[in-house]
Amino acid sequence: MAFILLGLRASGQTPDSALVDGMRNISLENIDVAPAAVDTKGWLLLDKDIQTELDGAVTNLYNSKHDQAEKQFRSLRRRYPQHPMPYFLLGLSQWWKIMPSNATNPLHDKLFFAYMDTAITKGERLYELDNKNYEACFFLAAAYGFDARLNAERHNLRKATVSSKRALDYLERSKEANGLSPEFLLGQGLFNYYAAWIADEHPWLRPILLLFPKGNRQLGLQQIRNVAANGFYTGPESKYFLLKILSSEKENNPAAALQVARQLNTAYPDNGYFERCYAMLSFNNGEFRKCEQVSLDILDKLNRGMPGYEGFAGRYATYYLGWLNFTKYKNKSKAKEYFQRCIVFSEVTDQMGPGYYVHANYNLARIADEEHNVAAARRYYQVVMEKAERKSDIYTEAREYLKTRRNLKANSGMRQSTEYSAGLERQPKANAKPQASQEGKGKFRQ
Repeated sequence: MAFILLGLRASGQTPDSALVDGMRNISLENIDVAPAAVDTKGWLLLDKDIQTELDGAVTNLYNSKHDQAEKQFRSLRRRYPQHPMPYFLLGLSQWWKIMPSNATNPLHDKLFFAYMDTAITKGERLYELDNKNYEACFFLAAAYGFDARLNAERHNLRKATVSSKRALDYLERSKEANGLSPEFLLGQGLFNYYAAWIADEHPWLRPILLLFPKGNRQLGLQQIRNVAANGFYTGPESKYFLLKILSSEKENNPAAALQVARQLNTAYPDNGYFERCYAMLSFNNGEFRKCEQVSLDILDKLNRGMPGYEGFAGRYATYYLGWLNFTKYKNKSKAKEYFQRCIVFSEVTDQMGPGYYVHANYNLARIADEEHNVAAARRYYQVVMEKAERKSDIYTEAREYLKTRRNLKANSGMRQSTEYSAGLERQPKANAKPQASQEGKGKFRQ
């Protein structure tokens, strides 16, 4: 399932060949015709009254109002204690507490795994009673999929692979219900999209991918769009994946990604993860006024201690505001303040790769040089030398600066001989492509 493929990409691990033994291949096809003679009585997923009841709860979940959402999910659990749905939703709430830190914060892991384990136990009991209970298969595939994703993030490759295989097994069993509701399509859409090309880009995954059916990238994207437009429970999650896909190097469609980010931010304005993606895509698409507005809103919510607004979001917002003040408003004082805060946020969150952290240091070096502060410029350029990619322009610039000033005393008042009248051309471009969930390769990443 796509959850492990995404997680394995993030973890950078190689597969354990021993996991291949004893696992059967699965043939996954697209079936979107409602099956005949399927008894859907008792299926909460298709119950319109339950949907109406949980409408506010789902909104609260994705709007980072977890206490309110969980209160409603626990109410559902009291009435349906043997159904996997309330446990899965409670686990999903824990997942979205983990997401704002790029899944690096393990504080909620134990409760997340407990809820997903319970959802699996309840789902398996329902499936044992009726092997045509495709709703049980849906929750089993989803719970195993999320379990695989977090285990991959935590570098538990064996557990992630086993859970992923089980997720795909139940996904195959539930495919006959695709025509009943768009909710059933998300897992298949994700797998179709990612499995179609990931083997070519990540050859080390091929031993694992031999266990899985071939994907269809275009069909997968179509299915994800369908769920994003029509899914009730899975709609927000589908839009999240659609946002990641459209803004990736593979699709390279930042304008379409910006539309999705705008929709998510409008629907869930207090979701720190969605809002920082909106700020980033506004920046990358050259919508600087909107980027500034969103970035200031992020910092305001961070200062108020709102859930989901932490150093990761602050790192994005302060860099954009520093860049705007430096390049657009020519306000060096504010620019320095924001770039310095970006460095602090990067250090606190241990995000000191060749992205925002390096470019914040680079811009501070340029400002220091313009202010004849050689000591500060040398200090910031030294960081660029240590962290930037060797083939990048900013690495070359830092190396040349430090080389020509090697024998100069700090604060000598001498200026760099090369003028920076064209320096803004070397500024990280506003239309730089957002990438995956970690920094690297000198580009701005989600």
